[in-house]
Amino acid sequence: MASAFDANGAGLSKLDSGADRTLDILAIGSSSTEGIGASAPANAYPARLEDELTHHDGIAADVRNAGVGGEFAAKTLTRLVSALKSGWVELVIWQVGTNDAMAGVDETAFRTAVESGVAAARAARVPLLLIDPQFTPKSPNQARYERFVAIVDEIGVRDHVPVLSRFAMMKQLGTQGARTLLSSDGLHMNDFGYKCLAHAIAEAIEVGAGAKL
Repeated sequence: MASAFDANGAGLSKLDSGADRTLDILAIGSSSTEGIGASAPANAYPARLEDELTHHDGIAADVRNAGVGGEFAAKTLTRLVSALKSGWVELVIWQVGTNDAMAGVDETAFRTAVESGVAAARAARVPLLLIDPQFTPKSPNQARYERFVAIVDEIGVRDHVPVLSRFAMMKQLGTQGARTLLSSDGLHMNDFGYKCLAHAIAEAIEVGAGAKL
């Protein structure tokens, strides 16, 4: 995963705990980023991630929550490109795919949107971490849903972009175990789920930073 961060061409040496700088992170995506299912905004994963990086890992971080519930990848792409052009973003975390898979978006169009986001981040020399769709018992077509998961994972491998596979993480727990990470609607994560997600992302960032220290 560290080499994948490096492949985007942006230095992560500022993650050194001794560096007197703040890492500006863009957390972009849909409801899992916005924090639907959490009891409060402070329990959404971006807020949890900022707290863990700053207070536990010694990495001063400002994680901006740019999650919009129900949004498809193509729409998120437009916002991502705009944010990258602004110049303030130093690391992007893109949670993507769940809505597209659930709503029946064309698979080729979805792949193109994700590939375009990867290309935009690389052109801006900003490291990118992808988060693939979560495991959910609410999917109306599991085979189709898993193809969208595979698309994100395939792009990560091919383009050397790290992918945090929460689908695999949750599926390993089994259906009943995965439910402990979900809110009562069976689709969105709960406070505990977001805490676990934030911890996994923090570990991925630490690995990426370690390659540059």
